[in-house]
Amino acid sequence: MARILVVDDEPDAVELVEFNLKSAGYEVVTASDGSEALKKAKACSPDLIVLDLMLPEVDGLEVCKILRRDPATSGIPIIMLTAKAAEIDRVLGLELGADDYITKPFSPRELVLRVKNLMKRDQGKDEKKDRYQLGELVIDVPRHLVTVQGKRVDLTATEFKLLTVLAQRRGRVQSREQLLQDVWQYDNLIDTRTVDTHMRRLREKLGRAARYLDTVRGVGYRCVEN
Repeated sequence: MARILVVDDEPDAVELVEFNLKSAGYEVVTASDGSEALKKAKACSPDLIVLDLMLPEVDGLEVCKILRRDPATSGIPIIMLTAKAAEIDRVLGLELGADDYITKPFSPRELVLRVKNLMKRDQGKDEKKDRYQLGELVIDVPRHLVTVQGKRVDLTATEFKLLTVLAQRRGRVQSREQLLQDVWQYDNLIDTRTVDTHMRRLREKLGRAARYLDTVRGVGYRCVEN
């Protein structure tokens, strides 16, 4: 049974989320502040975290940042709950590594659907395959070969790795910082604009198949199936 950590300082909100997630077949662990959330995330190894933005002591954005820095918790999917409707808060949450967000007040049914979808996507997130296909775009990992409509596309090693990482995490938004870490092994001397430059070149080379690479404004990129 998948375990979900629910973090919120409002008892009524926790009770509502916990009830609906348990009804959907999940095991639920709860925390009422950021410090407790960090401890339980390490101790319980949840499969997903539902994290409120506005928390006492350590807020949700800081919790998200700390979780993403720690190798033990960096891969746990996070859905951020926010009462703030401002785009800046959503963008900041995604930039810091949240996988999805939902604005309060929300439908419990919608939250359960978001959890299910994210869990489903995450199951294949780190599943490394030898071959990925998106319509006419084919990535052959062992042969280091990319073709569009059967025609070879010559990519640099970095462009190939960037495309492969996005394909492995299909449907999931990858921030520029995350891509710098996973593709370039993150060098502080590298500017995030490097990611944009490589994406532009990659798209030019892919031609019509560039439509599978989606820009999420203010956040980063994701691979999509059109």
